[in-house]
Amino acid sequence: MSTAHEMFVSGLRTWFAGRGLDPDSEALTGTPDRMLRALEEFTGGYAQDAGALLERTFDVDRGPGPIAVTGVEFTSVCEHHLLPFTGTADIAYLPAPGARVAGLSKLPRVLDVYARRLQTQEQLTRQVTDALTKHLDVLGSACVIRSEHGCLAHRGARKPGAVMVTASYTGVYLEDPQARADLFDLIGTPSRGARRGW
Repeated sequence: MSTAHEMFVSGLRTWFAGRGLDPDSEALTGTPDRMLRALEEFTGGYAQDAGALLERTFDVDRGPGPIAVTGVEFTSVCEHHLLPFTGTADIAYLPAPGARVAGLSKLPRVLDVYARRLQTQEQLTRQVTDALTKHLDVLGSACVIRSEHGCLAHRGARKPGAVMVTASYTGVYLEDPQARADLFDLIGTPSRGARRGW
């Protein structure tokens, strides 16, 4: 058992005791280990590299329009409260003329690399477009995320059902409103709800 693991377990047991709970009870004795394993699973993205996912590309005979995947479900953990936020992402990019393209599964996997880190939704949205712009030959990229946050729904303001929407655009989707409008026309206009598309 590592020193960090021991410190985590000891700290949580101390917190239990401070709340008047028995850390050696049948219900709680294994909780620190279970909680640590869950956190390690939720933050597995620190061991992954989005660039490595986008290294393999394909030469395909394609038209001039964008490539997009919508409604990609994800769960991340808020770095401010260590509570989950869950929703969907819509991800698109416009390859440069003649550029090779990434496999379809790579876009959701890039999202997961960053979602499986302690996050804010604002950062997550931008990290996806930055990765596509950095590692693929693109004229522009876009990512729109809609999600419900545990820290908003279950503590503080306590507003379950409230949806946060963030968007990040690069290249032509940032600089050209018509290109962005064309993308929305192709995929669908923005709609309400964490589990719906653009």
